[in-house]
Amino acid sequence: MEDVFSKLVLHLDDEIEDAEEETFVLYSQPIPSQNLGFVDSKAKAIQVDTGESEYTIHQSPTVLSSNRAGGTTGAVLWKVTPLFASWLASKDNILFKHGIIRSDSIVAELGCGISPLNAFAIGGRVQRYVLTDQPYVQRLVLQNIEENSHLLRSARLPKKQPQTNIEFAVLDWETDTASPSLVGSGARSFDVVLACDCVFNYALVKPFVETCVEVCRLRQNDDSHDAPCVCIVAQQLRNDEVFLLWLQTFTQFFRAWKIPDDALPPGLKSSDGFVVHIGILRPDS
Repeated sequence: MEDVFSKLVLHLDDEIEDAEEETFVLYSQPIPSQNLGFVDSKAKAIQVDTGESEYTIHQSPTVLSSNRAGGTTGAVLWKVTPLFASWLASKDNILFKHGIIRSDSIVAELGCGISPLNAFAIGGRVQRYVLTDQPYVQRLVLQNIEENSHLLRSARLPKKQPQTNIEFAVLDWETDTASPSLVGSGARSFDVVLACDCVFNYALVKPFVETCVEVCRLRQNDDSHDAPCVCIVAQQLRNDEVFLLWLQTFTQFFRAWKIPDDALPPGLKSSDGFVVHIGILRPDS
């Protein structure tokens, strides 16, 4: 295991060896009702304060309630994303503190939906941030980037770094294959892969995990880097059987750890109904 990640592991919960036990522990505690987890499924625009800035996020209640083939959940903002983005933006975030995310990092987000909030949170502190999802969210996610662009230029963004280091690329888990072209600008792999609330049902588990594997595997074929690509998955605790299937599938390919509640802010802890896991590919994956 690469040295930087080895140091981070000291600050995580024990490595997950038994997915059923992990699931039991998480779901045996009282979990507050978050309903389905929408921020506001009826509003066409939402004001979101991540602690550093207040952003306007446009969404589509019409698409959410449609019968679109391939899913509609990416059309609106989910509660975990503003919480996760606020944590990413915080100065005491353990991912920055322990060098997992750095100024030269290239980050991918899977299933971003209409929200670029995570990109807003750390875009000024990384080399490049690539948002990915199905084509139907592209118009709104680009609108949200453009409308909030005046907030992205700040004192923490180096003058030599362009404001356009946040990009969107189409990546459909069921029809597309991740390739080095996804990374852009001559690079061949990502340092970090993020995902927020991407698993809502059994059918999504396999394609989602397979895409996590494909994107992280780009690093194994990149001779210019030794450190593993780190996969970070934040989600709301809903159906325990869906969660168990995800964790069983994920740990087939990834060594995985839970980020402990004491490293997370109020609202994002497991006692609040949310959980954040971090993983690296197993050597034989």
